[in-house]
Amino acid sequence: MKRDYFEGADVAVTICAKDGTILDMNRKSRSTFLKPGQDIIGNNVLDCHPEPARSMLADMLENPRTNVYTVEKEGVRKLIFQTPWYDGDEYAGFMELSMVLPEEIPHRVRVSRR
Repeated sequence: MKRDYFEGADVAVTICAKDGTILDMNRKSRSTFLKPGQDIIGNNVLDCHPEPARSMLADMLENPRTNVYTVEKEGVRKLIFQTPWYDGDEYAGFMELSMVLPEEIPHRVRVSRR
C-alpha cells in the first residue's frame, strides 16, 4: 500500500519533473497556491513564476542543486526549501517544501555523543 505522508502535513509540498511539469501537490500546497477548483498538475512550474524566480528555477532544473531561503509576505514568514529528487540514481526533478515560520523560533546547538 502506497502512503502519502505529505497529504495531511502542515507544509506545502510541490513535486516537479526535470522538465518542469508539476507532478503533484499536497493539500497544503493546493490551498496555499491555488484558487478553489483550480488545478495546475501537468502544467509547467516555470509558467507559475515571474522573473527572476522563473530564470532561477529554469537553471535549477538544468543544474540540480538545493536552494533554501526565507520569504515574508503580508507579515507571514516562510522557509522555502527546494531540492532535487531522484528515481533511484537518476535525477528526476525537484520538490519544494514551503512552511510557515513562527515569529520566534528556537535554535539549538547539539554536540555529538561520540
